[in-house]
Amino acid sequence: MPLRTVDVLLVEDSEADADLVREALAGGKLIVNLAVVQDGEAAMSYLRREGTYASAPRPDLVLLDLNLPNKSGQEVLREVKSDPDLGVIPIVVLTTSAADQDILRSYQLHANAYIAKPVEFESFIQIVNQVTEFWLSLVVLPRA
Repeated sequence: MPLRTVDVLLVEDSEADADLVREALAGGKLIVNLAVVQDGEAAMSYLRREGTYASAPRPDLVLLDLNLPNKSGQEVLREVKSDPDLGVIPIVVLTTSAADQDILRSYQLHANAYIAKPVEFESFIQIVNQVTEFWLSLVVLPRA
């Protein structure tokens, strides 16, 4: 059976963390087209296919950091999940914060999952692979 190609949007302002996600996805079980934006405003433009993102594919999954410039991850989460068209896209918060208030607020804003980034390289790679495999191989998602 041929591998399915999936589109993932990573909203991450740390180039080092973005590189780790790229590395994890390159070694995974799926063919992943990874798009990376570095702030919340760019994330919303990408998702709404505005400006330079007019021809961007609709992502099958969004990996969202909370600590972003211009517009926070929670603001992005609020906007996406309140949009009838975009709200069905699964959003996994992948962030350094393990603070109870960040976790609670993210779920109140309808995050599909919340994961605190592990510090260890191998654990980070493993988590990214598990997240993408779960959301893009096992879960049945609605078609756009």
